[in-house]
Amino acid sequence: MIVQLYTMQSVEEALACVAAGADHLGLTPPEGLPGELPSFSAMREIVEAVGDRARCIGLTVRMDVDHIRALVEAVQPAILHLCPLAGDTSPERVAALRRRLPADLPVMQAVSVTGPGSVAEARAYAKVADYLILDTQAPHIPGVGASGMTHDWSVSRAIVEAVDVPVILAGGLSPENVAAAIEAVGPWGVDSLTHTNRLLPDGTFRKDLDRVGAFVAAARAATPDNG
Repeated sequence: MIVQLYTMQSVEEALACVAAGADHLGLTPPEGLPGELPSFSAMREIVEAVGDRARCIGLTVRMDVDHIRALVEAVQPAILHLCPLAGDTSPERVAALRRRLPADLPVMQAVSVTGPGSVAEARAYAKVADYLILDTQAPHIPGVGASGMTHDWSVSRAIVEAVDVPVILAGGLSPENVAAAIEAVGPWGVDSLTHTNRLLPDGTFRKDLDRVGAFVAAARAATPDNG
């Protein structure tokens, strides 16, 4: 079971999450998002520090080709995570974008799970993306994700069964519910942001390493390989 954690805000935090067992580390650029890093160079610093101990993911809520090309060139992420608001992109736009990016750069496409119609949307994106991440869109946050809310896992299960690419389940996952989510959905990986955070007095957050460790342990224990 792949464990993906968002969002790393320093080299030290990233390395601590790797030590706790994370496989994928999400890096958020300065696009008006929770936990964003101040610059592409700050993202690159984390990528270099982590090396091959985990795969660093560069996220963007924008579909501006020049912006994304600049991000990819500066950060050199292992995976590009596209999560614009539902309706702000399409499989055709993703396919066109990929023609402007390095051929060996995997793309993870976010799908906002809203109901049975999300299955057809996921099928279409699975034809142009290497991974899907199933998430919950919040009305007050740009892009798909960072809502801290779960969605209908039966729809996510239907998506897993309908597509041929690896699927990461996100949306309100925590140490307390990740095992149930894995059992219900059967994803390739699981993702956590909100419920492995520690809120700070100024309203910002950092990763809660105790909860990160508990999340990783619960996800690993729930996988079929671990009984």
